[in-house]
Order: sequence, then C-alpha cells, then structure tokens
Amino acid sequence: MPLLRKSILLVEDDPTLGEGLQTSLGKDYDVKWANTFAKASQFLKSETFDLLIADLGLPDGHGLDLIKNLESLSYKPPVLILSAQGDPETRLKGYEIGIQEFVPKPFHLKELLLRISRIFEAPQNQIEVEVGKVKINFATFAVYQQNGGIEYPPVNDIKILKHLTSQPGSPVSRDQIINAVWGADSETSHRTIDNAIARLRQLIGDTNEEMIRSVRGVGYVYEAKANGE
Repeated sequence: MPLLRKSILLVEDDPTLGEGLQTSLGKDYDVKWANTFAKASQFLKSETFDLLIADLGLPDGHGLDLIKNLESLSYKPPVLILSAQGDPETRLKGYEIGIQEFVPKPFHLKELLLRISRIFEAPQNQIEVEVGKVKINFATFAVYQQNGGIEYPPVNDIKILKHLTSQPGSPVSRDQIINAVWGADSETSHRTIDNAIARLRQLIGDTNEEMIRSVRGVGYVYEAKANGE
C-alpha cells in the first residue's frame, strides 16, 4: 500500500509569499492555502491535515488563537509557525501551546523544508504507520483500508494504539494507558480499555490476538514482529 502524500494547510496573508510557498511545497506535499483566519478555520473544520503552517499576523485574527482553537477539533495536527513576530516572548507562547517548530521571517526555503521534514520524521509524530491490515494516520486519526476505504474510529482508540505501537515488545498496563490517553485524574475503568482493545483488534485484523497480546495481570503488549515489521 503506497504512502499517501502528506497534506499541509498553509495560513499566510501575503499573496506573493502564499502563492510561492504553495507552489514550492506542492512539489512534495498536498498544500491548501488560506489567507485569512476565517478561511483557515473553515479548512480545519471541513478537512484533515498532517501539518499546519501558520502566520501570526492575520487580517482578521491572530495565529496563536487559531492554534488554540485546534483543541476543539476531533484531531490536532502538528504546527509550524512562520512569522515575522519572532521575539522570544512570542516564540515561548507558541511552544507553550504545543507547536513543534517556529521559523522566523525572513527565512530560507531550504530551512523551512528541513523543519517540515523533521516534524514528519519525529517518532512522537508518526504520521503514517502500517498496523496489521490497515494504514493509520496518527495526526488525523484516519484509518486507510486495503480496499481504499477510510474510517474514523473513536479518537481515544487510536491514541491507545499509538501508545502501544510507540513501545513495541514492552507490556503496558491499563493504568498506564489511562494516564497517557485520559490523564492521571481520570476515572476511566479498566473495562473501557479492554473494550477499546477489542475494537482495535477487529480494526487491524488481529483475529488471533498476536499483534496486540494480552499480558495476564498486567495489560497489553504490541508485538511488532507479528505485524511483519
């Protein structure tokens, strides 16, 4: 199953720069360009993206508010800020709300491309991972079937799978899964985890429970070798 081209939402109000970046980045990625806060918000609500590249000084809003609004979506793409507002305070605010990279203007295109590659290659941002009979995009929570179909299972199910696949061969307790996905203060039950694992096994075609194996008295372990990796 071939890897899909990564999708990027570029938010830039300068028409010359926006058009130029859409053309340059479009050689390697699928790029949508929005020149206002409103258009960017509409794109984010109607489509899913592997990366958001956002300017901060938009004519109808601030880029940091756009990034904060990602929390209300069903998915949260990695974020790269591309802005002339590169003072230490602004950069700190960006990292505090969870961005991956900050590239100040003016910039070199090669540097931007390297920063984008670094985001996509980072282990914590595994974008496309083949698990069993499906390919999963952990940024958009989309599941691609071999027949070309696309599914969007419960987000927390995919977060559980990402947590397991990030440490193959290592048993993970139910409490560790709860802490990673829901938070340490959650009252989520172990039964909730067991039900999610059952759905995940069905999703990836793990009929013999060889990929996501139960560990008696502990929890579950993802066996990479069983997936042919």
